[in-house]
Amino acid sequence: MLSTLGRYKIISEIGQGAMGVVYKAVDPIIDRTVAIKTINLNLSRQELEEYEARFQQEIKAAGRLNHPNIVTIYDVGKTDAVAYMAMEFLEGNELKDIIASGSLMPPDQVVDIIAQVADGLWFAHQQDIVHRDVKPSNIMVMKGGIAKITDFGIARLPNSAVKTMTGLILGSPRYMSPEQVIGKTIDARSDIFSLGVVLYEALTGIAPFDGENVNAIMYATVNTSPPPPSEHNRAVPAMLDLIVAKAMAKLLEDRYQSIKELADDLREVRRQIDSTRPAAALKATTAPALPRSQPSTTPLQQSEVDTATMPMGGAKSKEDEAKAVPLAKTFDSFDATMRLAAMTDQTDEFREYITQTQKMRAYKGKIESGPLAAQAAKTAAAAATAPAPPPVEKKKPPLAPKPTPKPTPAARPAAMEEMPPASGGTNFIAIGAIVVLAIAAAALLVALLIK
Repeated sequence: MLSTLGRYKIISEIGQGAMGVVYKAVDPIIDRTVAIKTINLNLSRQELEEYEARFQQEIKAAGRLNHPNIVTIYDVGKTDAVAYMAMEFLEGNELKDIIASGSLMPPDQVVDIIAQVADGLWFAHQQDIVHRDVKPSNIMVMKGGIAKITDFGIARLPNSAVKTMTGLILGSPRYMSPEQVIGKTIDARSDIFSLGVVLYEALTGIAPFDGENVNAIMYATVNTSPPPPSEHNRAVPAMLDLIVAKAMAKLLEDRYQSIKELADDLREVRRQIDSTRPAAALKATTAPALPRSQPSTTPLQQSEVDTATMPMGGAKSKEDEAKAVPLAKTFDSFDATMRLAAMTDQTDEFREYITQTQKMRAYKGKIESGPLAAQAAKTAAAAATAPAPPPVEKKKPPLAPKPTPKPTPAARPAAMEEMPPASGGTNFIAIGAIVVLAIAAAALLVALLIK
């Protein structure tokens, strides 16, 4: 085994192909692992010219293609014995080895791989490059399910320098399109047929066109139609049967007209497969715990939050600030009113009310404990046991007498100041006596002033 190729240090041999050996190597300048594909130059002159031309063709084709689903070419070189090409080192498995393992992949995984290959081929077709050798050994499936297509060695380029003899067939017989088999001019729809064959085999593990020799395989490709994939694998949905049949149509006009249409249909199948599965539980169903420094609050349900009425952020104006609500003077508890007035600094506003209430409480205490309390109780009991008086006809109220000037405090008799008010019926008698005395005192005062 070679130890170096140009500046590359050979680590191991990966595999062998028709054109040469593929090595795993390291680029010491940038410490990057690469794959080195070589062409053995120890061939006849005619074979050497053909393989070297194909090698140059692959370099030109791959150098123009920069796509996530196409292997990347880094460098090319040549020694006395071999020509080589340094490319992206892919850690994964060839689709051919996955199919040969005997265990079928789930249909959704197959759809993902083939759709990615279709994306890479669509990009190549946009550059007017036809691969012409699409097969499982040229598809690498990397870790994570990423697929990349390799080996554009027999790709048709614009103004291709590769000269072939009339009737010479390039490609792998099991995956060639009918137009390739019979030697007609091919276009991008040939790659669609080949990818359809790969899709069939990946779904079923069986090649759709097979035979004892190359001629039998080619005859089957042109003249026979395989059974639907679902007959070999019941897990294949019916829509994939239709896609495979359209991709492998014998007539060009019955086939997909662009490989992008094939990719779109594959992704629609993938969407339908996903829609039949139960939705996975979200990982964000619970809110993160609040920091200990923040008070814990009970979160509202989503249906209880009206985001349409939420205020926008910003500084609050003075009108928006909460104002102290004044206490009503009819509050049912005088003690509570006093406490709230003190807590809200409204003592001045309620000073008059507090003073009046305190006087009323003191006055009420005198009545309840004074000499008139017993008489008021007797009057109330007599009123309760007495029969109800007959109804009295309502009369028009007499005209109000002319107001008389109020007596000054000095003119009031001393007995008025000392006489406590009574309750009940006695109160009315006392009030009447006071009024009479007040009128008499006023009349006397007027008479004195007149004299």
